Amino acid sequence: MTERICIAVTGASGSQYALRLAEVLLAAGRDIDVIVSKAAQLVIATETELSLPGNSRAQAEFLQQYFNVGESRLRVFGREDWMAPWASGSGQPGPLVICPCSTGTLSAIATGASNNLIERAADVALKERRRLILVPRETPYSEIHLQNMLTLTRMGAVILPASPGFYHQPQSVQELIDFIVARILNQLGIDQSLIPAWGKDN
Repeated sequence: MTERICIAVTGASGSQYALRLAEVLLAAGRDIDVIVSKAAQLVIATETELSLPGNSRAQAEFLQQYFNVGESRLRVFGREDWMAPWASGSGQPGPLVICPCSTGTLSAIATGASNNLIERAADVALKERRRLILVPRETPYSEIHLQNMLTLTRMGAVILPASPGFYHQPQSVQELIDFIVARILNQLGIDQSLIPAWGKDN
C-alpha cells in the first residue's frame, strides 16, 4: 500500500509551492492529506486568487473540487483535530512536508511545542524517524532561525529552503515554483519531470 503524504501549509509566504506540490502529487497518483494553519489561509488569499473556507470539512470540499479529485484522494484535517492519524506514532506512517514552513512553526517544532496538529505531526515524524521535510521561506535568517534549522537537521529533518536555482534558465514564475517542488519530490523519492537532473542533458 502506497503511503499517504501530508502537506502542512503555514503562514510563510510561498503558498504557491504547496498548491503546486499537491497538484503534482495527485497527478502522480499519490493520495494526500492537508493541514492549513489560520495564517496560511490569509496568505493564500493574499498571494493567489483562492479563498479557502474556514473549517476543514469545507476546505476539503473546496480543494477536492479545485484539484478535481475524490474525497479518498485528498483529505483535510483541522489544526485541532487530535484524532487525525498524523497526531500519533501508531497512526499514519507517511512523510510530512511543511510547505511553506514559517519560522514560528520551525521554532515550535525545534522545541517540541506541539500546540496544534501541524506541530504535533512534525513531533511524531521526528520521534518515529519518519521523513520530515521543512520548506522555510524567510529572508534574511536570524541566528535563532539558523539555530533552529541546525537543531532540526541534527534530529533528522530535511531543511529545504524555498530558494530556487537559475541554472535551468527559468522563463516564468511557474518554473521557479517547479524548481522547489521538484526538489521536494526528489526528497520524497518520487519521479518527476519538472526539472531535468543536473548533467542529464549535458
